[in-house]
Amino acid sequence: MSGYGEGPGAAVFDAAALHRLVEVLIGRGYRVIGPTLRDNAIVLAELESAADLPRGWGVDVAPGHYRLRRRDDDAAFGHSAGPQSWKQFLHPPRQRLWAGTRDSSAAADGEEAPRYAFLGVRGCDLAAIATLDRVLGRPEYPDDAYLGRRRRIFVVAVNCTEPGGLCFCASMGTGPAAGPGYDLALTERPGGGAATYLVDVGSPDGADVLAAVPHRPAASGEIDRARADVEDASRKMGRRMPEADLRELLVASRESPQWEEVASRCLTCGNCTMVCPTCFCTSTEDVSDLTGEHAERWRHWASCFEFDFTYVHGGGSVRQSGASRYRHWLTHKLGTWHDQFGMSGCVGCGRCIAWCPTGIDITEEMNKMARDD
Repeated sequence: MSGYGEGPGAAVFDAAALHRLVEVLIGRGYRVIGPTLRDNAIVLAELESAADLPRGWGVDVAPGHYRLRRRDDDAAFGHSAGPQSWKQFLHPPRQRLWAGTRDSSAAADGEEAPRYAFLGVRGCDLAAIATLDRVLGRPEYPDDAYLGRRRRIFVVAVNCTEPGGLCFCASMGTGPAAGPGYDLALTERPGGGAATYLVDVGSPDGADVLAAVPHRPAASGEIDRARADVEDASRKMGRRMPEADLRELLVASRESPQWEEVASRCLTCGNCTMVCPTCFCTSTEDVSDLTGEHAERWRHWASCFEFDFTYVHGGGSVRQSGASRYRHWLTHKLGTWHDQFGMSGCVGCGRCIAWCPTGIDITEEMNKMARDD
């Protein structure tokens, strides 16, 4: 795949062509999912056209804080991560595994996976999808439902030129430029009601879709300016992880009193795991109707912050304190994830900071540990 702003795929199109891009994707049978305004937030939902994009809207974020704000330009992607990630479409919060009746055998849920086109995937979220691929798409233990959805998506990434106050993708190596895995990547240059987009092609499918959208070859100066905007964004991150081996830092900090200090603020509500684009834990439950004639098995997201998450029959829960549950989550996310999957479980999107009711900041906690080490 070509890298950002490189290769013969670099092109430029305007806002009208962005509308045409959405039309082309819908015409090819995709359900286009992208950012849109709803319930005082920028959320991910199905788009009927590019007019549904949150043009002219941005967000202000801080620990435990998220607010919409009007921008002074026409940017459609001038905002940082919202409360949702693309995980919900690839690894749904609730999924029926099978259904059956008393007088017939159970049948697995055979619903065909939808064809999604993801519009506006940031570098951090593209890295999160790659992380889920490593976890749920492993050939040893594949999640067939996940793989069925994953194989049918078309990805339009967006390179960030304006990071949010909680972004730290640069220190996690996941942004602000989109890495491999996209079909098309856009770099938005808003201004005066005439936004333009540098387009980079990342796959044959991407080239085929671009061919159906009005565009022109990008001049070298346009590519250079777009690259400079993205590189400048990497120096404007709102947060940063310490420049240390995070895995070794967490091992050395296992008995740190900081865990109890965090626990005094943590509600163990699980918000951080629900908004995280890479947390993948699930539980299953069997349900039946009142007559007992029909039963179903459902899988749903679970959180390691739940008291019963480590329940062992006859022995209670293994991690009973809030400190032990927070330590497990953070140590797994930044440390032992490497042992399991050969990579970090954090992509630096900052969602867990924004949507923590008490404003616990994962980067602040890690920097405290680094200073105390």
